[in-house]
Amino acid sequence: MHDQADVAGRLAATNGREPAIPRTRSRAGAAAGWADDRLGLSKIDRRLFSLRKVFPDHWSFLLGEIALWSFTVLLVTGVFLTFWFDPSMAETRYQGSYETLRGIEMSRAFASTLEISFDVRGGLLVRQIHHWSAHIFIAAMLIHLLRHALTGSFRKPRDLNWVIGCLMLLLGTLEGFFGYSLPDDLLSGTGLRAMDGFVKATPVVGTYLSFFIFGGEFPGDAVIARLYVFHVLLIPGLLLALVTLHLILVVYHKHTHWPGPGRTNDNVVGYPFFPVYMAKAGGFFLIVFGVAALLGALFTINPVWKYGPYDPSKITAGVQPDWYLAWPDGLLRIMPGLETHAFGYTISWNVMLPILVAPVVLLGIVVALPFLERWVTGDDRDHHLLQRPRDAPVRTAFVVSLVTFYAVAWAAGGNDIIAVKLHLSINQITYLFRVLILLGPVIAFVVTRRWCLSLQRSDLARLTHGDETGVILRSPEGGYHEKHRPVPAEEAFVLLTRDGEGPLGPADEAAEAAESGDPRRGHRRRELRRRLAGVLVADDVRPAPEDVVRIARERASRAPEVDTLGERPDAEDPC
Repeated sequence: MHDQADVAGRLAATNGREPAIPRTRSRAGAAAGWADDRLGLSKIDRRLFSLRKVFPDHWSFLLGEIALWSFTVLLVTGVFLTFWFDPSMAETRYQGSYETLRGIEMSRAFASTLEISFDVRGGLLVRQIHHWSAHIFIAAMLIHLLRHALTGSFRKPRDLNWVIGCLMLLLGTLEGFFGYSLPDDLLSGTGLRAMDGFVKATPVVGTYLSFFIFGGEFPGDAVIARLYVFHVLLIPGLLLALVTLHLILVVYHKHTHWPGPGRTNDNVVGYPFFPVYMAKAGGFFLIVFGVAALLGALFTINPVWKYGPYDPSKITAGVQPDWYLAWPDGLLRIMPGLETHAFGYTISWNVMLPILVAPVVLLGIVVALPFLERWVTGDDRDHHLLQRPRDAPVRTAFVVSLVTFYAVAWAAGGNDIIAVKLHLSINQITYLFRVLILLGPVIAFVVTRRWCLSLQRSDLARLTHGDETGVILRSPEGGYHEKHRPVPAEEAFVLLTRDGEGPLGPADEAAEAAESGDPRRGHRRRELRRRLAGVLVADDVRPAPEDVVRIARERASRAPEVDTLGERPDAEDPC
């Protein structure tokens, strides 16, 4: 009997009405639990197919919709363009309606692009809309990711969705580069020539990769057809699959919302999907499509007929890549000429570091942000309330430093244009950008962190003393002071709500050491986490629970009539 009881105790935690739960989980079970926490496979039918699903209402949530609807416009206009575009590098003599280039030899790809622009009814407008939508799509994804990083919405359980968003940004950038390379004009050919140099800068295998991509020595006769397959089939398919998965996870995890009366970490306050959100989404799609059409109709972009067909012996003066590719080009321009010669090979650090290494490192840092923060803080809870950027000063400062690095590198991509327009020395401008790329992120980090801490102290002062009224009172003793009024209840609720965890405490570290079985094992790792967590919350102003109660009582005693919860939420979704 004793043996049977012992076996039963090892197998299940209870034999009551609740299902039996094993005390230990295998690695496969742990992996399945991790995936179910983020993908919700066990509850996917109940959470996805509800027309009454609630979505919160805030302008910042529209950034993701801009990316979604611009991607939809890209798909529609791209299908239209495939009917007339010929992805061939075979030589032909142009005999179309554009007289300036008539009789000139060019590839079939460039000739069909001219045909779409001048001979197909509405073709030029669709080309323009397609190109503008690509810019809007990538810009919206960038700002959307920035919003997630600054508000902490990339924390568990949305860390996997954050990785999906980063992959979509990478694929969108590649899709844009392949798309603007397809017309085979002088501008896009110069970009392909640069790509050939970047590929050949890869040690050992660079030459072989270049021959594989171009089908021989540059420019070859197959690269346009190969890029066309990637541009219209492979990458759009991957993007469509990732967008679908991204939206499924958004619905399953429920949408994040800003703190406020009636809004907690366990509900969603907003409007139902049908009919309110569905109608708003449809209207917003029409707005995005209308803006893209307006840009395409009024502002010329990528006028390939001005550049002419690609000729390897020519280059366009002042050539610039599309804006989303300008930052690695800027790093390339300001990188000193460093090379290493060893064992018969030349390692071009001046090309490898800015083009092959820096983008991978920066993307890796961005992808790792939620996992790094969770490892440092030890916070493994689910988070559905957003944080104001000031409430996470170190994270906000770090994100701003990354944006500063990106902005300086992006501006350096136009160092020649800046020199010409401002009548300055291009060498001096290059030296300036070399200094800014190193000092700019550091200065941005320090200034942003101090700014956030100052805003925190300002919020605490408002909660404690109230808002200034401009009314000066005189005391019986003859002194003067300004009258203050309590902060409105809804604002006070937001100021007092702080969603987040502090650093690991001694109890957490002791539990982690006990779990490892050896107190000395992982000591250095725990010490590193403790130090990083201390930096994460250093000088942070966090109202203690007793301070929150005290401030609430003071507000109630001073002005009970203003301490109302405001309007009732429109809808609430406890799931």
